[in-house]
Amino acid sequence: MKPKTPRRAKRTRPVRFDPRAAAAKVVEDVVVRSRYLDTALRESLDALARVPSRDAALIQEMAYGVLRWFQQLETVAALFIEKPLKAKDQDVHLLLLVGLYQLFHMRVARHAAVKETVEAAGALKKPWAKNFLNACMRASLREEARARAAIAASPTAAFSHPDWLLGEIRHHWPDNWASILVANNERPPLVLRVNQRHQSREQYLARLAQAGIAAKAHPFSDSAVVLNAPMAVSKLPGFAAGEVSVQDAAAQFAAPLLDAQAGERVLDACAAPGGKTGHLLEFTVGLSELVALEQKPARRRLIEENLERLGMTANIIIGDAADSADWWDGRPFDRILADVPCSATGVIRRHPDIKQRRQPGDLPRLVAAQERILDGLWPLLKPGGKLLYVTCSILPVENENQMTACLKRHPDATVETLSLNAGQARTVGRQILPGESGMDGFYYARLRKT
Repeated sequence: MKPKTPRRAKRTRPVRFDPRAAAAKVVEDVVVRSRYLDTALRESLDALARVPSRDAALIQEMAYGVLRWFQQLETVAALFIEKPLKAKDQDVHLLLLVGLYQLFHMRVARHAAVKETVEAAGALKKPWAKNFLNACMRASLREEARARAAIAASPTAAFSHPDWLLGEIRHHWPDNWASILVANNERPPLVLRVNQRHQSREQYLARLAQAGIAAKAHPFSDSAVVLNAPMAVSKLPGFAAGEVSVQDAAAQFAAPLLDAQAGERVLDACAAPGGKTGHLLEFTVGLSELVALEQKPARRRLIEENLERLGMTANIIIGDAADSADWWDGRPFDRILADVPCSATGVIRRHPDIKQRRQPGDLPRLVAAQERILDGLWPLLKPGGKLLYVTCSILPVENENQMTACLKRHPDATVETLSLNAGQARTVGRQILPGESGMDGFYYARLRKT
């Protein structure tokens, strides 16, 4: 009896790479797992070996775009989804949002946007979803007027912000709320900080012009340069040598407002990733010591990398700013920079995932953490010393309200007037709103120990 010939294994067609499916999975990481967008995007691109730069740029554009316009796209999708998808098919729902983003916000041929999005269901290993995607996207094209009317009828959809956040901004900024929400949805400029230990801003602008890179000086910061168009930092003259860093103009006020002097001991209390640490060293020559404090050990390397590129050093310590028992050596500081954790509602244009990840229940927790940090740092300050309180928030509960409460708890604290033309004066400190002179939203207040 002849032995049976073994059956040939059935060939399975490899699932092709698809940038739209990849973008949907990145958005899923943010929406479902509350991961940071930049982290999810970086890990996705790292996992996709040899992704063409064009596809990588497309994935980034669609992931950022869907999260920037999430509430608006959800409003449109709800008009045309007849039956809600199961929880396990959230990736298909988000792929639909990727498709709608192309139709409503990108210069992609409509037939191509529909075709490519429908085909992307195969890359999610859910070919059954092709009919669903095709039906929803084609309906949105046929009834575009209905979709746009639904957007216009809802501030949540028109400004693409969650209801609770829109309400907070509208309540606290009755004269500015609409311009704030519009600014939050704009693409942020690429702003550079010129290391003036190497050259003046005018000299660096001349180098950029010589390299064919269009840029201009920012009106409110002596070190800030705004590029006309974003570009890879690796192509910037002198970036690798630490001659220039990426930092929004509003963030560049921290070093001059701290007002540190040569010979002083300075604490950067919430240092990672090290942008302000580097600026402090650039701005003030001859500091006695700069201590860069960071609570999370994993983020120490970010500070080190920033300082290595600048060719500068600081005393990096892992510890909790709210509890100095384990790290403070007992020597007081002349200056303390407290750039505290916050809601980040002033930098939504750079991090649109904030609108998805941040929840109203986060505010009490953040306010309590800020209070603990302020109370933990105040005893470390010399009499006559200064503490600069900084957030990238636009919510008063984290800003002037926090400062008012701090002043009540510490009678030896007095408010100093800030020499800052940008922003608007609050009961304590100054608030820069998103979009003001092209800047991110930041709050500054400076206290002096009497």
